[in-house]
This record gives sequence, structure tokens and C-alpha cells, in this order.
Amino acid sequence: MNMKYDLTLMLNEEDESKIIKELLSSLKIKVEKEDFWGKKTLAYPIDKFKALYYFNWQIDSAEDIIKELKNKIKFEEKLIRYLLLKA
Repeated sequence: MNMKYDLTLMLNEEDESKIIKELLSSLKIKVEKEDFWGKKTLAYPIDKFKALYYFNWQIDSAEDIIKELKNKIKFEEKLIRYLLLKA
């Protein structure tokens, strides 16, 4: 059974969202909405970065595929932080 999720990412380069899009499509995850929130200055540095690019996707997928997605995005070098929530 498919569930809806919100995936929010903090990337250190704007172009890196293409890698995440390719990952979502390779796992056959349906993207319902995609938002680019822009470059935001952080309240405190994270891994020596003072500003990061924020992206948000509303996705629809099965729970086992979401587990695979979590495992794969952990190893993306340009991904600083992520948040994946059931919608």
C-alpha cells in the first residue's frame, strides 16, 4: 500500500537536486509536488557551511521502497541533512 511522504533536503549545491530526482525515479517513487525553497542562511554552521539550499518533495510510495530510499540518501556526499515524514 502506498503512503504519502514529505521529503525535505538541505544540499550544499543547487545542482545536486538532479541526483535526488534521478534516485527517486530509479526507485519508481511518484513525485506529486516539488518545491525549491532557495538558499537559506543557517543559524549556526553545519559541517562548515553557513548557508544551504533547501528542497522539498511530496512523494507517494510503498514503505519498503521508502526504506531503500533512506539507505541510499544517507550516502549522498552533497546531502547535509534530510527529513522524511509521513504526510
